[in-house]
Amino acid sequence: MSDQWSALAEEIAGHAQDYVDGLTRVAGGEGGDAIWSLLLVEVAQVSLAGAKLGANRDVILAGNYEPAMSEDPDIDGVRTALAERLKPVDDYAEVFDPYKDTGVTPYRLSDDLTAVAADLIHGLRHYHAGRPHEALWWWQYSYFNTWGNHAGAAMRALQALAAHSRLDVAEETTV
Repeated sequence: MSDQWSALAEEIAGHAQDYVDGLTRVAGGEGGDAIWSLLLVEVAQVSLAGAKLGANRDVILAGNYEPAMSEDPDIDGVRTALAERLKPVDDYAEVFDPYKDTGVTPYRLSDDLTAVAADLIHGLRHYHAGRPHEALWWWQYSYFNTWGNHAGAAMRALQALAAHSRLDVAEETTV
């Protein structure tokens, strides 16, 4: 594996781990009133990592084969905890693909945020097993296939929540 790929794998692994750790902390109750802002930063950071994957040439595995791994860890507890914390704003509407499917689709922030985490965790498992090239391949493939869309949708919803919390204020009355 080239030095370029090694450096990128290390960078993406750091962003992926930061996202998973941050999401787990928020699901565990951290963040207080700043939950939207914290989640927005986490999603924006990992989206930057995804954009770097998207801007690079395709990562191709030898033999076009992903080595078998045991089952990924179950993160449904994180999703359930997030759904509970996000209950009043968990459901939102999104356009899945603005070029092919312009219909509005119901989404859930808790589902989007954990879908991103699940794909990142799968790549982290390759990375920690000493297979950084496979990790990069997985992250790039799943960025285009799933987690990039979920991260983008979640970021739009979180940005809207942050904007509403700042801009939707009652006007002051003057006497």
